[in-house]
Amino acid sequence: MIKALNRLQLKRRGLMSEKTRRKHSEHEWIDKLSDSLIVGGVSYLLFALVLGILILGAPVERGELLSSWGAVFLAEVTLIAGVLHFYINHPRSFNRNGRIVLIFSLMFIHLSLVRIVFGLPIGDSVLGLSGEKFGFLLAPLAFAPFSISILLGRAQALFVTILCSIWGALLVDTDLSLLILVANLMVGFICVLLTDSVRKRSGLIRAGFIIGVMMLIFGYIFNFIGGRIDGVMDWKAFGFGCAVAVLGGVVTVSVVGAILPVIETLFRITTDISWIELADLNHPLLKKMTIEAPGTYHHSLIVANLSEAAAESIGANSMKCRVCSYFHDIGKLHKPEYFIENISNGDNPHDELTPTMSALVITAHVKEGVDMALKKRLNTQIVDVIEQHHGTSMVSFFYRRAIDQQQEVRDRVENGEANEDDIPEVSEKNFRYPGPLPQFKESGIISLADAIESASRTLQKPTPGKITQLVDEIINNRIIEGQLKDCDLTLREITVMGESFKSTLRSMFHNRITYPKDESEIESNASRKGKEKNKSRTAQNGNGNAKKSSQVSGPTKSGTVV
Repeated sequence: MIKALNRLQLKRRGLMSEKTRRKHSEHEWIDKLSDSLIVGGVSYLLFALVLGILILGAPVERGELLSSWGAVFLAEVTLIAGVLHFYINHPRSFNRNGRIVLIFSLMFIHLSLVRIVFGLPIGDSVLGLSGEKFGFLLAPLAFAPFSISILLGRAQALFVTILCSIWGALLVDTDLSLLILVANLMVGFICVLLTDSVRKRSGLIRAGFIIGVMMLIFGYIFNFIGGRIDGVMDWKAFGFGCAVAVLGGVVTVSVVGAILPVIETLFRITTDISWIELADLNHPLLKKMTIEAPGTYHHSLIVANLSEAAAESIGANSMKCRVCSYFHDIGKLHKPEYFIENISNGDNPHDELTPTMSALVITAHVKEGVDMALKKRLNTQIVDVIEQHHGTSMVSFFYRRAIDQQQEVRDRVENGEANEDDIPEVSEKNFRYPGPLPQFKESGIISLADAIESASRTLQKPTPGKITQLVDEIINNRIIEGQLKDCDLTLREITVMGESFKSTLRSMFHNRITYPKDESEIESNASRKGKEKNKSRTAQNGNGNAKKSSQVSGPTKSGTVV
């Protein structure tokens, strides 16, 4: 309340702008819940309890070797082993409670659906398919592996596939356990392999059909699809079994596609499918940039090409780099005429500003970009890149100009032409971006691509040698300044990225071949030029003669000829 009153008083006195800039910040209680060890421990214990209840409550027939409590014990042991594996191989996800809740929730839904499908009250009257056969063909064995593979990646999907296969085998009769274990493992591995091919939501149906065919093959091998009756092939039962198997795969993947947007919103995850959808250049901000800041728009497209190629070279998310690069400089829309790529008529507005004020205008485009992105509700990772792509680097041009002006005033003071109070103070802090440093790989890649693209514009007659020197110099300076220390990029990855940047720039600045003209065309051009020269000479001679005659025979003031 007191802060609001103070802001109101400052606005009335004209000491504060009416505009309130949005800030990119998360709620503190969300961060605490996400990092809390207690919340993580409770999540593991709660899932262990739910898993035990699922296995104990499953109406299945168990053999003499494994009782219900024995199945629970086996499930809990595999859970502990899985948690240790998760901790060792996926430490970042292990420390994020949101990821833990997501994985356990999808596995719980997967196991619950398997139990429900195998418990459907279907008799032998349905075209020869009993409850067990129908349940096997319709079982959503691809649900958790496919979901996790799209949301979190292949490595974690393999982890989920193995655990769901073991636990799913404990939810069915003993004679079906081995079949479910093998089928779930194979379907899960196929889901992981299909993830890269699913680039659009339409690809989900194709993936579902492939998974359905896999279930059909397993159903035929395990004799779950209609066979012979009195030595005659029952094609009707066979066709029905095939339809059920394929339909099960398609329905499972369709359900995954339907819930993906909800999961992405709740857990702040962006899949490759969503990144492709966000790559549409018809976004209002991008369309506005093409009109008001065409230079910045072209710069963003080049940065997108550089960063995408670099990300592909090290296995990072190339589509995320492309989309984030499109929007990383939208803050320049606030004052586009103050950025060099948009100055076309030669009038530089910075000539009328002090270096400190110029640096303030330049660095402000980061905060303005965050404000615009939040206003348009852009993806949170895009906002992160806007905020981080300059890190805490320095606006060196205006810093050097400020140092030069300071030295000029000092020289004038030594000559007695000015007072010591006139010497301007130059603080390095006023010429640095506010940060933070890039926090993930894609942000670091875009940071380097942005700096390299901007510097490449200054090259006169770029050659491969100049390009190599420029890229190496920028990367080395960023490493020395510590601008990349928080984004998990290794030195090997940075080296590979550097080669990618050089290759892309060399292809951009390649020399074009001068094609020779036809001889007939050359002769016609030469004759045309000769005629033009003759005409010009004739005209010059005519003008010269006229001029000469006027000088010789021109009348004088007295009317006589000279």
